[in-house]
Amino acid sequence: MGIFDNASEMFGNGLTQANDPKTRLLHAALGMLSNNSQSDGLHGLIGRFQEAGLGNIIGSWIGPDRNQPISSQQVQQVLGDGHLQQISEETGMPQEETASHLSDLLPGLIDKLTPDGKAPQGGLGDIGALLGQLTNRR
Repeated sequence: MGIFDNASEMFGNGLTQANDPKTRLLHAALGMLSNNSQSDGLHGLIGRFQEAGLGNIIGSWIGPDRNQPISSQQVQQVLGDGHLQQISEETGMPQEETASHLSDLLPGLIDKLTPDGKAPQGGLGDIGALLGQLTNRR
């Protein structure tokens, strides 16, 4: 089962509906990880985790080890109120709910997008490439 399936399971069948808040959350998460994000994509997110003292958590998602969990409070710490507020506005969900869903979504999403166990030097690509990776069934 792929991460898109896992996300569909986690969020329910509404994931495929473009106006659904959880679909918008997945798109916001992909946007945050893409090369054309305002926060420097995956490499920028890795830096934010390291600055927050949580580099080992995101490292577990990228590397071959078991994915370490992250709490919604840690997500909030890493993203900061401004970035989390922006994602909440995009999704139409309250910040606490957004952080909670991101804590469930990000470990598997980043794990799936880094199958070689490392962050690609050139980044993960644009949103189209990321969606292609997620829907690719290996």
